[in-house]
Amino acid sequence: MAEPRDAASHVKEIAERVEQRFRAARRVLSFSEFLDLFDRDPVRFSRDASQYVRDVFDHYGKRSVKRPWGEAVRYNLFDLPWQAGLATDGKLPSLPRGALIGQEQVQDEIYRALSNFVREAHPNRLILLHGPNGSSKSTIVQCVMAALENYSTLDEGALYRFNWLFPSQKTLRGSLGFGQGAGAPVRGSAASYAHLPDDEIDAKVLVEVRDHPLFVIPVPERGELLRSAYERARAADPPSDWLLRGQLSHKSQQIFEALLSSYDGSYTEVLKHIQIERYFISRRYRVGAVTIGPQLGVDASERQITMDRSLQALPASLQAVTLYEAKGELVDAAGGLLEFSDLLKRPLEAFKYLQLSVEMGEISLPAQNVQLNCVMIGSANELHLDAFREHAEFPSFRGRLELAHVPYLRSYVDEQLIYDSQVAPQIKRHVAPHATEIAAYFATLTRMRKPNPECYPRNVAAVVATLTAVEKADLYALGKTPDRLDADAQKLLRSAIADIWSETESSPVYEGRIGASPREMRIALLDAAQSPAYRCLSPLAVLDEIDALCQRKSEFEWLQQDSQSGGYHDVDRYREANLSRLLDSSEYELYVASGLVSEAKYMELFERYIQHVSAWVKQERIFIRATQRDEEPDEKMMAELERLLDVKGEPLYWRRQFISSIAAWAIDHPNEKIDAATVFPQYVRRMRESMFADRRKEVASLARDILVTVREDGVGLDEGRRARALGAMDQMKERFGYCRECATDVASLLMRERFSEFA
Repeated sequence: MAEPRDAASHVKEIAERVEQRFRAARRVLSFSEFLDLFDRDPVRFSRDASQYVRDVFDHYGKRSVKRPWGEAVRYNLFDLPWQAGLATDGKLPSLPRGALIGQEQVQDEIYRALSNFVREAHPNRLILLHGPNGSSKSTIVQCVMAALENYSTLDEGALYRFNWLFPSQKTLRGSLGFGQGAGAPVRGSAASYAHLPDDEIDAKVLVEVRDHPLFVIPVPERGELLRSAYERARAADPPSDWLLRGQLSHKSQQIFEALLSSYDGSYTEVLKHIQIERYFISRRYRVGAVTIGPQLGVDASERQITMDRSLQALPASLQAVTLYEAKGELVDAAGGLLEFSDLLKRPLEAFKYLQLSVEMGEISLPAQNVQLNCVMIGSANELHLDAFREHAEFPSFRGRLELAHVPYLRSYVDEQLIYDSQVAPQIKRHVAPHATEIAAYFATLTRMRKPNPECYPRNVAAVVATLTAVEKADLYALGKTPDRLDADAQKLLRSAIADIWSETESSPVYEGRIGASPREMRIALLDAAQSPAYRCLSPLAVLDEIDALCQRKSEFEWLQQDSQSGGYHDVDRYREANLSRLLDSSEYELYVASGLVSEAKYMELFERYIQHVSAWVKQERIFIRATQRDEEPDEKMMAELERLLDVKGEPLYWRRQFISSIAAWAIDHPNEKIDAATVFPQYVRRMRESMFADRRKEVASLARDILVTVREDGVGLDEGRRARALGAMDQMKERFGYCRECATDVASLLMRERFSEFA
């Protein structure tokens, strides 16, 4: 066992590690050392902001995700993969807080815009994310900024800027031989002053706009250098306009010209004064990642710095030059991302300068034009964008905007992930099963829009026209088609999911624009967690809070819409659907926990049925393991299962249709093993319900025993019934995540709503 160390030893070890990391990161370089890096990888060390941000997307990679409406590309940076393992309870979180749920289409649109900027060699448009309040517009930007921060700490994401160094008079007179008259720079023997210790430096002038180090090379020669380097590297994209034609900032240009004059035109001597410094993107310190709120203040300004006392040690030739320093959000964001939060809440005059600045890549200040090197992204809600569209200036702005709409999520599976990852961890009480599911299900139902049959071919239109809001929500979340439809209609509906999903994308009132916001549901969940009626965050408490929310009709647009056939915009129907869903799930879980019916056995029975029906239709025999011989399909077993499935009509027709469904699925899913629960979820569910119905009285008795065991200390129960009740609660805890209290709440609910005849 290692000897315990004192604090001083720990600090010493930390100091050594920090120093090693500093040197390994190559934090300070001379100009010639930076050129060596550039020669080895010219593309990496000459990126503008749009190339850099796009490379962040590429660095973390992407993957294909399957959705009921089709495959989508998801960029991994929105999962914040570098934060894995940061959970305070020591557990590996499934999804870090702050990660983006869904919105793959928006991710792809942002990447497409960035790629266009790179191809055009200039980020000449502002990406404007627009959508309803709470639709994750800010989350999208924050994820990209977090990725920029992490990427800039890696070797692949190293960023460099430069400073101007001026050695002390003592140093100049000594080893450097630097002094013809007071403060006049002369040629010295050192190759560079970049690595001088601080006590040998009189002045250090920071370049706040983060000019690229290659800017000190004149434009014609720089163009030749870049083109030659890119050809050697076989770069896919051209150098950016910013790097090809960009020039030194006002301050740097003044210093450069003064030094060049002092050295009689010796460019080599000027380069000695350049210190290349690595920097890191930081949201906290506003370096390369800046958010501007909808305030009325300016985003860039300047001040004169020549008279600063800290610069009085500059050579005399520079003390006579007027130097200006730019400042503000546009300057702080150089090299990275600038977010205009709620851009359209500003009066038009407050951001009208962007019209020209975005296109030209610079902003005009009194003493200089500052080159902009940042990707600009803004957010706006739909009400403000609608008003902006009516403004006379909108057509001229439209060409400088990349519009990307960010709707509310329409899959309750994705919506639940928001609450599970961002709300549930903040609740100190136990979170009962289905609590967050209830909130997600209700929220997505409020966002459903009745489909327009005229948008579809006639055969599809007939099916789509009958879709209810509940059925549409299931179609989006699970790809589940209504059980009431026959096999052909279900197949038609499945083939049209992508069209249904995208039906309203070009409409001003698109699906996902109006509905309950995740922010509103978050408050409902937090309020439900404080309910005195329950000891957990109970789904029943969530239902109560939803009821209270629906009373505030004057506050929310989604409560003011007229109800339509199919249950659209009908919050009372949504409440009933939610309760029914909760009862179905809770009843199923109690049946499973009771042990009266084995889920594995009825799944095995259904798979046997598939085998026997297939052999029966083909008029073949089937090998029976128990007897180790080929036998005729078991007619008795098939008839019994068809009774459980409530099959009507002739078995011959039913069985042939059943096998045809399997064949159709196999064609659409080649080389995939048939999984009964996936291919025939409606039949599995019907069979399960039938088998459970045969045990209904016994399960009702178990629910009553659970209530008596917990709330009445088991009075009147014999040891066997009490043990079964405790065993069922243990199963509910292990298999479904219940605790003693919420398992009792479920038993009470089922006794009231489903088992009242057995009370």
